[in-house]
Amino acid sequence: MKILICFGTRPEAIKMAPVIKAFKKNDFFHIKVCVTAQHREMLDQVLDFFQIIPDIDLNLMQADQSLNQLSARIIKAMDEVLEEEQPDWVLVHGDTTTSTMVALAAFHRGIKIGHVEAGLRTYDKYSPFPEEINRQLTGRIANAHFAPTPKANDYLLKEGVQKNEVILTGNTVVDALHWGLEITRVNPSEELHKLLSRLDKNKKLILVTGHRRENFGQGFINICESLAQIATRNDVELVYPVHLNPHVKDVVHQKLGKYSNIHLIPPVDYPVMLGLLEACNLIISDSGGIQEEAPSLGKMVLVTRATSERMEGIEKGYAELVGTDTHKISEKTNHYLDHPKVLKREINPYGSGNASEQIVNYLLKIKTS
Repeated sequence: MKILICFGTRPEAIKMAPVIKAFKKNDFFHIKVCVTAQHREMLDQVLDFFQIIPDIDLNLMQADQSLNQLSARIIKAMDEVLEEEQPDWVLVHGDTTTSTMVALAAFHRGIKIGHVEAGLRTYDKYSPFPEEINRQLTGRIANAHFAPTPKANDYLLKEGVQKNEVILTGNTVVDALHWGLEITRVNPSEELHKLLSRLDKNKKLILVTGHRRENFGQGFINICESLAQIATRNDVELVYPVHLNPHVKDVVHQKLGKYSNIHLIPPVDYPVMLGLLEACNLIISDSGGIQEEAPSLGKMVLVTRATSERMEGIEKGYAELVGTDTHKISEKTNHYLDHPKVLKREINPYGSGNASEQIVNYLLKIKTS
């Protein structure tokens, strides 16, 4: 069976890496990896870490391209790839422009689509933007829906997806986390060591990330103002790997550049991020992947979003929605710093680390049934 695995961003690469590994263990499948390089530099870091060499690299990243321009370029380029490769299945991930446009291109050619991390929903088309519509569109196109949680599974069934097309697998990000930690324990990151050595070990470490489009403008201004307030504490250090998008980078550096205990650094590679996740006391982030990884490390996440499609962690007490309200972010941060929450590492509502194998087993079953 010919499988074409397609992705374009760093989060997709992290979550698809263990899927690629699992498929390559089975000689029944002929696997090719195609990247659109929607995120070029950040994608390459993950590929290098997991030692994945794409068979097809479309290199579609362009500075300041609009979503429509990117979408058109992906469909055009993928049409040529699909015509040449003629795969039996195309696997896409999640909610990116890459996943939706690749799925649409495959649908136009009558090729079956498997959607990894299917069924996440906020039912607010503008939050997150454009991810919510991307994943709903991909969900309408897909032939197999690999749901990461029971809640995602139920959303798909309620939307009319056939029960035999929905497979509850857990999230492959947990597979990637376990694999990544194994690698870093054998080969520790020198970059991480240098970064942590700059920090005061007697102070509490807060890890901050942010990139959501719906927070551009006033949202990021509010977040930065809350971080500035938090930085007035004399017992904290904040590490903020700043997203390269000018809508984020310019605001963050303007608002926070003067604080000695806020370390604004370029985006870090995956092993450094894993190390920061392990080392920190608290996380402030709008990242979906971090919400899924943090429970396995026993870390609390304050989610700087108004809505979340990952309510499982919130309901289990591993995360809390704080939006972009300056007062709420500061208040909740101070609360969890002063009253640390003890979380059980062994319970992750997003999976147990065997999602990739379940995806492989499903396609094996489809072929043999």
